[in-house]
Amino acid sequence: MFSAMLFATVLTIRPPSAISQTCLELRGELPYEFANLTYLQEIDFSVNYLNGSFPKAWKTLPLVTLSLLENNIKGLIPKEIADIVTLENLLLSGNNFTRTLPATFANLKNLTDFRINGTNISGPIPDFIGNWTKINRLDMQGTSMAGPIPSTIFHLKNMTELRVSDLVGPNMPFPDLGDMSNMVQLVLRNCLINGSIPPNIGDMMPGLKNLDLSFNRLTGDVQSLQQIPSLLFIDLSYNNFTGSSHDSCQDSNLNKISNYSLFINCGGLELIIKGEKYEADLSPMGPSSFFSYSDKWACSSTGDFVGSRRANYYTQASPNMTDTYLYSTARISPLSFKYHGLCLRSGNYKVKLHFAEIMFPFERRVGGIGTRIFDVSIQIHLYWAGKGTTFISSDIVYGPLISAIAVTPNFDPNTGHISVGEIAGIVAALSALLLLVLAVLWKKNCLWKKDLEDKELRELLQAGYYTLRQIKAATKNFAVSNKIGEGGFGPVYKGILPDGSVIAVKQLSAKSKQGNREFVNEIGMISAPKHPNLVNLFGCCVEGNQLLLIYEYMENNSLARAIFGSEEQRLYLNWPTRLRICLDIAKGLAYLHEESRLKIVHRDIKPTNILLDKDLTAKISDFGLAKLDEEENTHISTRIAGTIGYMAPEYAMRGYLTYKADVFSFGIVALEIVSGKSITKYKPKDEFIHLLDWAYVLKEQGNLLDLVDPVLESNYSTEEVLRMLNAALLCTNPSPSLRPLMSAVVGMLEGRIPVPEPLASRRGLGISYDSQTHTSTSSLETTQTESKSLIEDQRQVNRCMSPYSDQEEQEEKETS
Repeated sequence: MFSAMLFATVLTIRPPSAISQTCLELRGELPYEFANLTYLQEIDFSVNYLNGSFPKAWKTLPLVTLSLLENNIKGLIPKEIADIVTLENLLLSGNNFTRTLPATFANLKNLTDFRINGTNISGPIPDFIGNWTKINRLDMQGTSMAGPIPSTIFHLKNMTELRVSDLVGPNMPFPDLGDMSNMVQLVLRNCLINGSIPPNIGDMMPGLKNLDLSFNRLTGDVQSLQQIPSLLFIDLSYNNFTGSSHDSCQDSNLNKISNYSLFINCGGLELIIKGEKYEADLSPMGPSSFFSYSDKWACSSTGDFVGSRRANYYTQASPNMTDTYLYSTARISPLSFKYHGLCLRSGNYKVKLHFAEIMFPFERRVGGIGTRIFDVSIQIHLYWAGKGTTFISSDIVYGPLISAIAVTPNFDPNTGHISVGEIAGIVAALSALLLLVLAVLWKKNCLWKKDLEDKELRELLQAGYYTLRQIKAATKNFAVSNKIGEGGFGPVYKGILPDGSVIAVKQLSAKSKQGNREFVNEIGMISAPKHPNLVNLFGCCVEGNQLLLIYEYMENNSLARAIFGSEEQRLYLNWPTRLRICLDIAKGLAYLHEESRLKIVHRDIKPTNILLDKDLTAKISDFGLAKLDEEENTHISTRIAGTIGYMAPEYAMRGYLTYKADVFSFGIVALEIVSGKSITKYKPKDEFIHLLDWAYVLKEQGNLLDLVDPVLESNYSTEEVLRMLNAALLCTNPSPSLRPLMSAVVGMLEGRIPVPEPLASRRGLGISYDSQTHTSTSSLETTQTESKSLIEDQRQVNRCMSPYSDQEEQEEKETS
């Protein structure tokens, strides 16, 4: 085992004060035995394959330097590291650490160098970093952390290197850099910064050598940056700066040759391969540059290999590789580059990209870790999709790479040249055919009938009416790049109207058995409810077989993506935000059930149907859509519209539908919001069925707080959490008559109404949630007759909660 062997090795050093084992391809776990080396001040295991978790026993060591760069260490960053108050250099980049930075790190006030690049650390950037007054270098690139960057960080006067990138969350203004006079390297890439660059930035940082502000939302001009004499590298790409653009091929005042093919030998000499001449591409380019080679193509690059000692590169080509000469060179960039095909004739083209991994001679001694990940768009825009520019040995070259490009037309370039006589004949024939078609349509009254039908449909619709041409223009003809989701009713696209307003377009899969008139009537009804916690339906488009719904656009996508998405998609939701989201959902349902003129049962409340706007206000979507796909409107539904895991048992097994089915689904979603766990994916242990089952066990044990998402640590109100969890369990009672109204749930979450003790126990549940595939372990009636006195008490509570209770109870009795 690695740890035992290494421990035996270091014991030969008496007394050991430093251990450095870098770039040795070491495997195994970090040795906990190092805790016995009481004089150890430096540990450096950079660039290896170590895994496991961090040994908490190391907290007793008097370490000054701890470097674990580029390994595979997993789990939480132990809060015990903060006990090593002697630490000056803490380098953790390139590992699989998750969750947030421990609050105990506020004690590390001797830090001068701190790096967590390329990790999965999430949550907001802590304010306590602003108290690390001795810090010289701070690297937080390519994490999953949320902005904005605390302003206190920009007041750390000893800072010489600051690198932050790829933040999520709200925008931030351009920071005040007045206290950063010692800054040499400043990287604030993709940090959601808006505003303009201060004109006196050169006076603030007179020694600045490298500046990267790319992928932000900066505006204005960049004249002030020309006044910094020390500046060696600057990257301002992908912002909104003002300036002149290059003339286009469409300039009506210019006569330019239209091209229909393109062959480039990237990074190499001119070559002729299979009769095609590949043009030379020999410009050294350099950091963040643009170069136009001819009137046929150009190339641009962003980024800089900071500190690289890169030599000329070559391939170790296989003798059997075809077109070997094309792979002998390559164009490479640290961040991204584009090839621009100029003045190509309109039409469809075949684009062939030649890739071959380049082996650099110096990569062998560190295992060739310069792994490449490509994200290639149709515009031949190559961009490194890795976790920011993490620490890699200065000799390692990373980023996008390409060896050759071939663009050929899918049409005959020689076509399109016909005689004047042929043109006249074609025009005459088409004119005669058009007149014949118009005559037939006029005779059958098709022309005016279609206009009249469209006019009648628009008059029926209470919401707005959009034409298919408008929607196609807004969504770029339903481009894949504009697709933002896929639901049970069809795909959803982002669109931008001519006035600049952003919309979401839901393309319904089918229109069931209804005609256009009936469909528009239904849309008019579901567009009527207006509430701050319901997604606003602007209108629809009904043309031919196209049935489109136009909604307001929600910037932060769905609740499911925010709490269950990938590391890049998830949002850090603190406790007040989670409580507010839960309350928003409850208010929206209360409106649908009790306040709206049209009482609507949603049937499919789940995180994917809860959308979040730019302020993280939750809004319910798809309400009323199940009605569009149902032939009858009865309490007993022959067609179940819902999702396994969220459906109430009486609805899943018997098709018995009242708005209490939505109450049950809300309870499940509330449990997911508190725990950060999915009802459909999370199973705590073999003896538990799912999240709800586990919640009832914890309730019986008095350990309900164990459900709280570990991401929150201790940053939540115990009273509010217990209130929400007990309300959620009340909502998930197997008996629909014992579930509260949503208006009552709103009062509970706001603290205006006390939360009654949930009556059901785990034993009393009596329903396996495999029953949502129509299998039950016991009948619903068993639970409903468990205790008449408890049921009567609960009904009395419901009567006190809302004036609708008596009416609702009577309706359920009549339906039964």
